[in-house]
Amino acid sequence: MANKFRFGIQISNAGSAAEWAEKAKQMEDLGYSTLFIPDHFNDQLAPIPAMMAAADATSTLRVGTLVLDNDYRHPLVLAKELATIDVLSGGRLEIGLGAGWMKTDYAASGIPYDRPGIRVERFKEGLQIIKGLLSEGPFSFSGKYYTIGEHEGTPKPIQQPHPPILVGGGGKKVLSIAAQEADIIGINFSLAEGEVNPTVAATGSAEETHKRIGYVREAAGDRMDDLEMNVMTFISQITDDAAGMAERVSAGFGLSAEEVMGSPHVLIGSTEQIEDTIIRRREEFGFSYVTFSSDVIEAMAPVVKRLAGT
Repeated sequence: MANKFRFGIQISNAGSAAEWAEKAKQMEDLGYSTLFIPDHFNDQLAPIPAMMAAADATSTLRVGTLVLDNDYRHPLVLAKELATIDVLSGGRLEIGLGAGWMKTDYAASGIPYDRPGIRVERFKEGLQIIKGLLSEGPFSFSGKYYTIGEHEGTPKPIQQPHPPILVGGGGKKVLSIAAQEADIIGINFSLAEGEVNPTVAATGSAEETHKRIGYVREAAGDRMDDLEMNVMTFISQITDDAAGMAERVSAGFGLSAEEVMGSPHVLIGSTEQIEDTIIRRREEFGFSYVTFSSDVIEAMAPVVKRLAGT
């Protein structure tokens, strides 16, 4: 049985506390499930305090990350911060985690940009530690990158055994870990190049997305029916000229206009056409959790109102 639709908004910035709170309240009022914030060192709010501020301004809106880079924080420290947000928000946290990918973040911080295999291996250890510390009882871990000595993680989150964990990525290794360990799978481009360009965006085609879903299915086994599939739509445009819009953005995606229209990361058309496309993609790919960018909060509200919870 397909999961019911949920919708999130990824937002990274606001000019003041009042503006941030107002945006969060708007999302809640319009029926969005979750406010997501990314994790980069460019011009954006820091995700941990921003999530707490959004939760404090609302009563039902969930808060999460797309996604926290494992290399930026020790997993024991991060587990404590995440558990605290879950407690103080009344159990509204969703934990988005990833292995890291953006070269400019590593260059700015001086954090070593290890090859993908090392970052993924370290991320897998970090994920195990976070899950262990959020669960009941003391936790020990001895790995290649981290060692935890019989530590009782406190506070314990309200959501047990832990808040829902979203692991996002576009590579087979990360998606296989996600399929085995996460609750929500975020399907993304293949980001091994460390930047977004037309070649990278082209890996968001329908054909490439089917490959990624295949990686998840293969690794998930019997867990597949329990997983929630998430997709980020980078372009969402209500228009009467879908073909023309697709043609205009095709170069940036490294795809033909027809392929752009088929990409799960693009929604172009009338409100009714977009609704039909979202429904069709749940059937085709399993995507029931759709995330929009912050510039379309109001534009996508009719879609959210119509489909959320169905």
